[in-house]
Amino acid sequence: MNDDLHDKPIDEGPDEGQFVPNVDIPEPPHPVNWNLLTAHDLEQELLELNRWVDWLRHTYGLPASVIPPYWHRHPELLWELSALHLHWLCAYDADQNGSAPLGWHRDFADARQRLRDWVTVSGTRLDRDRPTRQTTWPGEEPTDHVDETPITNRDEDFVQFVLDQVHQRQDAEDAFYASIDTDTGER
Repeated sequence: MNDDLHDKPIDEGPDEGQFVPNVDIPEPPHPVNWNLLTAHDLEQELLELNRWVDWLRHTYGLPASVIPPYWHRHPELLWELSALHLHWLCAYDADQNGSAPLGWHRDFADARQRLRDWVTVSGTRLDRDRPTRQTTWPGEEPTDHVDETPITNRDEDFVQFVLDQVHQRQDAEDAFYASIDTDTGER
């Protein structure tokens, strides 16, 4: 094995043309708190969850009554699917116990029923969507009635949703940093 790369000081790179193995070590799976992600992390997590949800629905032949096309527009579905994804990542980790996938499948059965319940409450369907209805408590202003919208292109909607969410989060980050006094570091 050629140790020339390891003999160099840290601030020196490899010789031109020398192969350098990818030394990025992936992070272990961790819960995603969707409320606290930076704009960049939000985008990455949404894209990764979308890939996994697409894999899940195809692998298990899940109907829209379990995972509807606009799941991403319903926080209750986003959080549930995110938790299920994390559980799957941990269950199929190479260092995990061999029976962990069975535990995931047992929990997946429970999660499918919860997903059905969430889909029923949210009102999203295969071909149409509306925001989840909110119950108005005494003393609160009634919420406006929102009509259903047809679902014509799920992928286009998802891309626009991600762009909108990232833009909103970036605006919030920018406003926060703009409120910091650079001399004192306080808001």
